[in-house]
Amino acid sequence: MDFAKMKEAMAQASRMKEQMERTMAETSVTATAGGGMVTVTMNGQKQIQRLKIEPAVVTGSSPAELEMLEDLVTAAVNEAARRADEAMQSSMKGLMGGLGLPGLL
Repeated sequence: MDFAKMKEAMAQASRMKEQMERTMAETSVTATAGGGMVTVTMNGQKQIQRLKIEPAVVTGSSPAELEMLEDLVTAAVNEAARRADEAMQSSMKGLMGGLGLPGLL
């Protein structure tokens, strides 16, 4: 067993992890629902950075309209999370491509 090679591989994995964490924090995706009535911006860590609701959605709101708003927010958040996953998967493929690990992702 070559401990020097193992140590270098561990260091490389640590650097890749740090780079991925930075990429996740810097990645930003936006999704909308209800024809743009609700917009969610999320980072690669799936933290909501911004939520925008068009005023027309809540003007004279009834319980049914508020339920619709809840559905729109849920849809926009779920779409943003899906896009964040796609962006991170794409970034991971780029990072892992040079390691000769086909099929890992």
